Amino acid sequence: MEKSSLTILGCHSSIPTKKFYPTAQILEMKGNFFLIDCGEGTQVQLRKAKIKFNKIVHIFISHLHGDHFFGLIGLLSTFHLLGREQSVSIYAPKGLKEIIEVHFKWSYTRLKYCIDHIELSSKKLEKIMENETIEVYTIPLKHRIYANGFLFKEKPGDRKLNMEEIKKIPDIKIVDYKNLKIGKDFRTNEGRIIPNHRLTFDPPKILSYAFCSDTSYYFPIIEHIKYADLLYHESTFLKTEERRAIHTGHSTANQAACIAKMAKVKKLLLGHYSNRFPNIKDFEKEAKEIFYNVEASEPLKKYYLDKG
Repeated sequence: MEKSSLTILGCHSSIPTKKFYPTAQILEMKGNFFLIDCGEGTQVQLRKAKIKFNKIVHIFISHLHGDHFFGLIGLLSTFHLLGREQSVSIYAPKGLKEIIEVHFKWSYTRLKYCIDHIELSSKKLEKIMENETIEVYTIPLKHRIYANGFLFKEKPGDRKLNMEEIKKIPDIKIVDYKNLKIGKDFRTNEGRIIPNHRLTFDPPKILSYAFCSDTSYYFPIIEHIKYADLLYHESTFLKTEERRAIHTGHSTANQAACIAKMAKVKKLLLGHYSNRFPNIKDFEKEAKEIFYNVEASEPLKKYYLDKG
Protein backbone atom coordinates (compact mmCIF):
# COMPACT_ATOMS: atom_id res chain seq x y z
CA MET A 1 0.00 0.00 0.00
CA GLU A 2 1.38 3.39 -1.01
CA LYS A 3 2.25 5.87 1.72
CA SER A 4 -0.32 8.51 2.68
CA SER A 5 0.08 11.47 0.36
CA LEU A 6 -1.56 14.65 -0.89
CA THR A 7 -1.57 15.59 -4.58
CA ILE A 8 -2.34 19.23 -5.29
CA LEU A 9 -4.50 19.65 -8.40
CA GLY A 10 -5.20 23.36 -7.98
CA CYS A 11 -4.09 25.87 -5.34
CA HIS A 12 -5.13 29.34 -6.58
CA SER A 13 -8.24 31.35 -5.81
CA SER A 14 -11.15 32.59 -7.89
CA ILE A 15 -10.37 32.98 -11.59
CA PRO A 16 -8.74 30.08 -13.49
CA THR A 17 -5.94 30.96 -15.93
CA LYS A 18 -3.71 29.03 -18.33
CA LYS A 19 -1.30 28.31 -15.49
CA PHE A 20 -3.41 28.51 -12.35
CA TYR A 21 -6.27 26.25 -11.25
CA PRO A 22 -8.67 26.79 -8.33
CA THR A 23 -8.71 24.58 -5.27
CA ALA A 24 -8.76 20.81 -5.70
CA GLN A 25 -6.62 18.04 -4.23
CA ILE A 26 -6.47 14.29 -3.83
CA LEU A 27 -5.63 12.74 -0.47
CA GLU A 28 -4.52 9.14 -0.63
CA MET A 29 -4.71 7.53 2.79
CA LYS A 30 -4.83 3.84 3.69
CA GLY A 31 -5.94 2.92 0.18
CA ASN A 32 -8.67 5.59 0.05
CA PHE A 33 -8.68 8.35 -2.57
CA PHE A 34 -10.47 11.45 -1.25
CA LEU A 35 -11.20 14.39 -3.56
CA ILE A 36 -11.17 17.62 -1.56
CA ASP A 37 -12.86 20.54 -3.33
CA CYS A 38 -13.37 20.51 -7.08
CA GLY A 39 -12.65 23.81 -8.79
CA GLU A 40 -12.75 24.29 -12.56
CA GLY A 41 -10.21 22.17 -14.42
CA THR A 42 -10.14 19.37 -11.86
CA GLN A 43 -10.77 16.68 -14.49
CA VAL A 44 -7.83 17.86 -16.58
CA GLN A 45 -5.55 17.95 -13.55
CA LEU A 46 -6.65 14.47 -12.47
CA ARG A 47 -5.61 13.17 -15.88
CA LYS A 48 -2.27 14.97 -15.72
CA ALA A 49 -1.68 13.45 -12.28
CA LYS A 50 -2.63 10.01 -13.68
CA ILE A 51 -5.26 9.45 -11.00
CA LYS A 52 -7.98 7.05 -12.11
CA PHE A 53 -11.49 8.50 -11.83
CA ASN A 54 -12.96 5.24 -10.56
CA LYS A 55 -10.80 5.41 -7.44
CA ILE A 56 -12.71 8.48 -6.25
CA VAL A 57 -15.58 7.38 -4.02
CA HIS A 58 -15.71 10.19 -1.43
CA ILE A 59 -15.81 13.89 -2.35
CA PHE A 60 -15.53 16.70 0.22
CA ILE A 61 -16.61 20.26 -0.65
CA SER A 62 -15.64 22.96 1.84
CA HIS A 63 -18.15 25.65 0.84
CA LEU A 64 -20.30 26.90 -2.00
CA HIS A 65 -18.11 29.54 -3.57
CA GLY A 66 -17.64 28.59 -7.20
CA ASP A 67 -13.88 28.23 -7.18
CA HIS A 68 -14.34 25.27 -4.86
CA PHE A 69 -17.03 23.30 -6.68
CA PHE A 70 -17.62 24.54 -10.25
CA GLY A 71 -15.71 21.53 -11.59
CA LEU A 72 -17.91 19.03 -9.78
CA ILE A 73 -20.89 18.74 -12.14
CA GLY A 74 -18.53 18.18 -15.05
CA LEU A 75 -16.71 15.46 -13.13
CA LEU A 76 -19.97 13.77 -12.15
CA SER A 77 -21.08 13.91 -15.80
CA THR A 78 -17.83 12.28 -16.88
CA PHE A 79 -18.34 9.50 -14.34
CA HIS A 80 -21.70 8.89 -16.02
CA LEU A 81 -20.29 8.96 -19.58
CA LEU A 82 -17.58 6.49 -18.61
CA GLY A 83 -20.26 4.05 -17.46
CA ARG A 84 -19.63 4.29 -13.74
CA GLU A 85 -21.91 2.12 -11.59
CA GLN A 86 -20.31 2.53 -8.16
CA SER A 87 -22.00 5.13 -5.96
CA VAL A 88 -20.30 8.39 -4.91
CA SER A 89 -20.61 10.08 -1.52
CA ILE A 90 -20.51 13.89 -1.49
CA TYR A 91 -19.97 15.70 1.82
CA ALA A 92 -20.90 19.34 1.34
CA PRO A 93 -22.85 22.26 2.79
CA LYS A 94 -26.60 22.19 2.41
CA GLY A 95 -27.54 23.52 -1.02
CA LEU A 96 -25.09 21.62 -3.22
CA LYS A 97 -27.47 18.68 -3.57
CA GLU A 98 -30.12 20.99 -4.99
CA ILE A 99 -27.62 22.60 -7.39
CA ILE A 100 -26.57 19.20 -8.73
CA GLU A 101 -30.12 17.86 -9.03
CA VAL A 102 -31.35 20.96 -10.87
CA HIS A 103 -28.56 20.65 -13.41
CA PHE A 104 -29.22 17.01 -14.19
CA LYS A 105 -32.97 17.59 -14.21
CA TRP A 106 -32.78 20.28 -16.90
CA SER A 107 -30.09 18.51 -18.91
CA TYR A 108 -32.36 15.44 -18.91
CA THR A 109 -29.55 13.28 -17.52
CA ARG A 110 -30.30 10.17 -15.53
CA LEU A 111 -27.07 9.03 -13.94
CA LYS A 112 -26.04 5.39 -14.17
CA TYR A 113 -24.84 5.53 -10.56
CA CYS A 114 -26.17 6.84 -7.25
CA ILE A 115 -25.00 9.92 -5.35
CA ASP A 116 -25.18 9.81 -1.58
CA HIS A 117 -25.46 13.42 -0.40
CA ILE A 118 -24.27 14.09 3.15
CA GLU A 119 -25.38 17.67 3.80
CA LEU A 120 -23.35 19.62 6.34
CA SER A 121 -24.80 22.34 8.53
CA SER A 122 -23.19 21.94 11.96
CA LYS A 123 -20.97 24.73 13.23
CA LYS A 124 -19.19 22.37 15.62
CA LEU A 125 -16.59 19.66 15.11
CA GLU A 126 -18.45 16.67 13.70
CA LYS A 127 -17.44 13.20 12.55
CA ILE A 128 -18.90 12.83 9.06
CA MET A 129 -17.27 9.68 7.72
CA GLU A 130 -15.69 6.53 9.04
CA ASN A 131 -14.54 3.21 7.64
CA GLU A 132 -12.19 0.49 8.82
CA THR A 133 -9.07 2.62 8.45
CA ILE A 134 -10.03 6.33 8.43
CA GLU A 135 -12.07 8.91 10.36
CA VAL A 136 -13.03 12.28 8.88
CA TYR A 137 -14.16 15.32 10.87
CA THR A 138 -15.35 18.79 9.92
CA ILE A 139 -13.34 21.82 11.01
CA PRO A 140 -15.66 24.85 11.39
CA LEU A 141 -14.10 27.84 9.63
CA LYS A 142 -14.83 31.57 9.57
CA HIS A 143 -15.64 32.80 6.08
CA ARG A 144 -18.22 34.99 4.35
CA ILE A 145 -20.51 31.99 3.98
CA TYR A 146 -20.84 28.69 5.83
CA ALA A 147 -17.57 26.79 5.38
CA ASN A 148 -15.80 23.73 6.77
CA GLY A 149 -12.30 22.43 6.67
CA PHE A 150 -11.72 18.69 7.07
CA LEU A 151 -9.55 16.59 9.35
CA PHE A 152 -8.54 13.14 8.10
CA LYS A 153 -7.13 10.73 10.69
CA GLU A 154 -5.84 7.21 10.29
CA LYS A 155 -7.10 4.62 12.74
CA PRO A 156 -4.51 2.71 14.76
CA GLY A 157 -3.16 -0.33 12.95
CA ASP A 158 -2.25 -3.74 14.37
CA ARG A 159 1.04 -4.34 16.12
CA LYS A 160 3.77 -5.98 14.01
CA LEU A 161 4.96 -9.47 14.92
CA ASN A 162 8.57 -9.86 16.10
CA MET A 163 9.16 -13.23 14.47
CA GLU A 164 12.68 -13.65 15.89
CA GLU A 165 11.31 -13.54 19.44
CA ILE A 166 8.18 -15.52 18.60
CA LYS A 167 10.27 -18.42 17.27
CA LYS A 168 11.94 -18.70 20.67
CA ILE A 169 8.57 -19.65 22.23
CA PRO A 170 7.46 -23.06 20.86
CA ASP A 171 4.03 -22.69 22.48
CA ILE A 172 3.10 -19.80 20.17
CA LYS A 173 1.13 -21.08 17.17
CA ILE A 174 -0.12 -19.27 14.06
CA VAL A 175 -3.61 -19.13 15.60
CA ASP A 176 -2.13 -16.94 18.39
CA TYR A 177 -0.87 -14.25 16.01
CA LYS A 178 -4.19 -12.42 15.87
CA ASN A 179 -4.22 -11.85 19.66
CA LEU A 180 -0.60 -10.72 19.59
CA LYS A 181 -1.34 -8.19 16.84
CA ILE A 182 -4.10 -6.58 18.91
CA GLY A 183 -1.82 -6.22 21.92
CA LYS A 184 -2.57 -9.22 24.15
CA ASP A 185 0.12 -10.84 26.27
CA PHE A 186 0.88 -14.53 25.73
CA ARG A 187 0.45 -17.26 28.34
CA THR A 188 2.65 -20.35 27.86
CA ASN A 189 1.46 -23.88 28.56
CA GLU A 190 3.26 -23.64 31.90
CA GLY A 191 1.32 -20.50 32.80
CA ARG A 192 4.19 -18.02 32.29
CA ILE A 193 3.08 -14.60 31.01
CA ILE A 194 5.17 -13.09 28.23
CA PRO A 195 4.48 -9.34 27.77
CA ASN A 196 3.23 -8.38 24.35
CA HIS A 197 5.92 -5.75 23.83
CA ARG A 198 8.55 -8.54 23.79
CA LEU A 199 6.79 -10.31 20.94
CA THR A 200 5.66 -7.41 18.79
CA PHE A 201 6.68 -4.01 17.48
CA ASP A 202 4.64 -0.84 17.73
CA PRO A 203 2.22 -0.28 14.82
CA PRO A 204 2.98 2.44 12.26
CA LYS A 205 2.47 5.99 13.49
CA ILE A 206 -1.06 7.31 13.06
CA LEU A 207 -1.02 10.11 10.48
CA SER A 208 -3.41 13.03 10.11
CA TYR A 209 -4.11 15.71 7.52
CA ALA A 210 -5.97 19.00 8.12
CA PHE A 211 -7.44 21.06 5.27
CA CYS A 212 -8.43 24.66 6.05
CA SER A 213 -9.68 26.77 3.16
CA ASP A 214 -11.26 29.37 3.02
CA THR A 215 -11.08 31.11 6.37
CA SER A 216 -10.20 34.27 8.20
CA TYR A 217 -7.47 34.20 10.83
CA TYR A 218 -9.46 32.05 13.25
CA PHE A 219 -8.04 30.80 16.57
CA PRO A 220 -10.76 28.19 17.36
CA ILE A 221 -9.47 25.86 14.64
CA ILE A 222 -6.24 25.34 16.58
CA GLU A 223 -7.73 22.84 19.03
CA HIS A 224 -9.01 20.72 16.12
CA ILE A 225 -5.77 20.53 14.14
CA LYS A 226 -3.18 20.16 16.91
CA TYR A 227 -0.16 18.03 16.01
CA ALA A 228 -1.41 17.30 12.49
CA ASP A 229 1.30 15.80 10.31
CA LEU A 230 0.32 18.08 7.44
CA LEU A 231 -1.78 21.24 7.46
CA TYR A 232 -3.02 22.96 4.31
CA HIS A 233 -4.08 26.48 5.26
CA GLU A 234 -5.20 29.14 2.86
CA SER A 235 -2.96 32.15 2.36
CA THR A 236 -4.82 34.25 -0.16
CA PHE A 237 -2.84 37.41 0.62
CA LEU A 238 0.50 38.64 1.87
CA LYS A 239 0.56 40.72 5.06
CA THR A 240 0.68 43.93 2.99
CA GLU A 241 -2.96 43.13 2.13
CA GLU A 242 -4.10 42.22 5.64
CA ARG A 243 -7.02 44.66 5.55
CA ARG A 244 -8.28 43.07 2.35
CA ALA A 245 -7.94 39.65 3.96
CA ILE A 246 -10.11 40.73 6.88
CA HIS A 247 -12.71 42.28 4.56
CA THR A 248 -12.97 39.20 2.33
CA GLY A 249 -12.80 36.52 5.02
CA HIS A 250 -9.35 35.23 4.10
CA SER A 251 -5.90 34.86 5.67
CA THR A 252 -2.36 36.03 4.97
CA ALA A 253 0.67 33.74 4.77
CA ASN A 254 1.87 35.25 8.03
CA GLN A 255 -1.42 34.37 9.75
CA ALA A 256 -1.41 30.82 8.37
CA ALA A 257 2.06 30.36 9.83
CA CYS A 258 0.89 31.63 13.21
CA ILE A 259 -1.91 29.05 13.22
CA ALA A 260 0.54 26.28 12.29
CA LYS A 261 2.94 27.30 15.03
CA MET A 262 0.27 27.49 17.74
CA ALA A 263 -1.21 24.14 16.63
CA LYS A 264 2.28 22.56 16.64
CA VAL A 265 1.73 20.85 13.29
CA LYS A 266 4.66 19.11 11.62
CA LYS A 267 4.40 20.81 8.24
CA LEU A 268 2.41 23.67 6.70
CA LEU A 269 1.32 23.88 3.07
CA LEU A 270 0.14 27.24 1.79
CA GLY A 271 -2.39 27.74 -0.98
CA HIS A 272 -5.43 29.57 -2.38
CA TYR A 273 -3.15 32.32 -3.65
CA SER A 274 -4.62 35.51 -5.10
CA ASN A 275 -3.56 35.96 -8.73
CA ARG A 276 -2.38 39.47 -7.87
CA PHE A 277 0.77 37.86 -6.44
CA PRO A 278 2.67 36.20 -9.34
CA ASN A 279 5.48 34.66 -7.24
CA ILE A 280 4.16 32.05 -4.79
CA LYS A 281 7.58 31.84 -3.13
CA ASP A 282 6.77 35.24 -1.58
CA PHE A 283 4.09 33.47 0.48
CA GLU A 284 6.59 30.86 1.61
CA LYS A 285 9.18 33.48 2.52
CA GLU A 286 6.67 35.43 4.62
CA ALA A 287 5.42 32.35 6.45
CA LYS A 288 8.95 31.17 7.26
CA GLU A 289 9.42 34.25 9.41
CA ILE A 290 6.99 32.56 11.83
CA PHE A 291 7.04 28.82 11.13
CA TYR A 292 10.13 26.96 9.88
CA ASN A 293 8.62 23.93 8.10
CA VAL A 294 6.45 25.52 5.43
CA GLU A 295 6.10 25.15 1.68
CA ALA A 296 4.10 26.96 -0.95
CA SER A 297 2.02 24.22 -2.59
CA GLU A 298 2.34 23.74 -6.33
CA PRO A 299 -0.03 22.12 -8.86
CA LEU A 300 0.56 18.43 -9.57
CA LYS A 301 3.11 18.11 -6.77
CA LYS A 302 2.75 15.24 -4.30
CA TYR A 303 3.42 15.68 -0.58
CA TYR A 304 3.90 12.73 1.81
CA LEU A 305 2.39 12.95 5.28
CA ASP A 306 5.22 11.05 6.95
CA LYS A 307 7.87 13.47 5.73
CA GLY A 308 6.89 16.43 7.87
